[in-house]
Amino acid sequence: MSHDTYDNPLVTRYASADMTRLWSDDRKFRTWRKLWIALAEAEQELGLPISNEQIAELKSKCDVIDYAAAAAHERRLRHDVMAHVHTYGDVCPAAMPIIHLGATSCYVTDNTDLLLMREGLQLVARRLVAVIDRLAKFAAEYRDLPCLGWTHLQPAQPTTVGKRATLWAYDLVLDLAEVEERIARLKARGVKGTTGTQASFLALFDGDHQKVRQLERRVAEKMGFAETYAVTGQTYSRKVDAQVLDALAGVAASAHKTATDLRLLQSFKEIEEPFEKEQIGSSAMAYKRNPMRSERICSLARFAMAMPGVAAQTHATQWMERTLDDSAARRLVIPQAFLAIDAILVLFQNVADGLVVYPKVIARRLAEELPFMATENILMEAVRAGGDRQELHELIRLHSQAAGWQVKANGAANDLLARLEKEPAFAKADLKSALDPQQYVGRAPQQVDEFIAEVVEPIRKRYEAEQKMEAEVRV
Repeated sequence: MSHDTYDNPLVTRYASADMTRLWSDDRKFRTWRKLWIALAEAEQELGLPISNEQIAELKSKCDVIDYAAAAAHERRLRHDVMAHVHTYGDVCPAAMPIIHLGATSCYVTDNTDLLLMREGLQLVARRLVAVIDRLAKFAAEYRDLPCLGWTHLQPAQPTTVGKRATLWAYDLVLDLAEVEERIARLKARGVKGTTGTQASFLALFDGDHQKVRQLERRVAEKMGFAETYAVTGQTYSRKVDAQVLDALAGVAASAHKTATDLRLLQSFKEIEEPFEKEQIGSSAMAYKRNPMRSERICSLARFAMAMPGVAAQTHATQWMERTLDDSAARRLVIPQAFLAIDAILVLFQNVADGLVVYPKVIARRLAEELPFMATENILMEAVRAGGDRQELHELIRLHSQAAGWQVKANGAANDLLARLEKEPAFAKADLKSALDPQQYVGRAPQQVDEFIAEVVEPIRKRYEAEQKMEAEVRV
């Protein structure tokens, strides 16, 4: 590894080997060659004078790529596709005349991008399922552990730790649906020619429109696509890129939201992300256990959420049948968006696998606020014991404000219950029973059960044949 030039940290530090290999130059150029083989085969099948020997030669040299020769050709030609045509032709002299026959550069570049995006989305989908699965297991384990709820980041009606985890998981369920939709809607660019009119292929087939249509279908099938985009210019519509990156940004937003919640909860000392035995939280403050993984998720998510803006601007500025100002931006944002999402989900799975819960801290924090939240139940209990509703309400109001002042001004414990117990109007009410946290979580435990049974289990079944996704955090 060279240390004297910049390298992309998404590759060297964060993303998985699977995703980095997918977006490698080697994978791209091997795919170009497979596309040239598919084109030659389909053209031969439809009657063009391409020999079996030429196709056999192309297949035998598909994985023999001389990158030094390709670089030399590109320096001379200033064209990456033609550089690789010549590099392929150097080792396939018999087939050289028919490589790229009738095609424009976007035949290989666009179709390759679509193939790689499809595989990238499939990998993202599997990683999403792995995280959903882990969060669901966590939710099931803590389905009925009451905790303080928060709205506006202010104490609110209690929920359970498990129910909160279903909120995190459900965001990813919605993201999975978007990713699956993008996979289902991706098509091949096909063989469309220089401006999308298929004029070059019509000329090759002597004006036979049906053969050109068959060529389009056959090449798409050889690439593993059932359909091609109905119309294109020189490129497929860059709207497709924007849609894909929007789906990925949605994953990033969901991960950011959960990671932020976990950072707050770790600050409250209620839940912590995994912390390894020899891990250092701070170079100066040796006692610290910083939520490093969750912070990294948020940082990478911020980057990934910015990518769709570039894709949208690229789509908006594709004049007429295309301009080349899309190329450099796409080389950056498409692979890096996938790498960032992959890194986020690897981290997310690792965090979800090792969350540490502190029930006693959770119970203490809930107990500090519960008397205020229990006032309506206390009021009803005292009314049932024979009290006057309006008188009781006023007493609760006065004592709640006084207790709240003591908590905030003097750092004292919440003594609302003790204050009310001294009031004769509450003498017949069983105030202690009103402070049972389970009374205030509603259907949260049952909602966890239903969510797992009705939402998560069908996803698990759909993906049960998929390879288990590992979550090794590289740094």
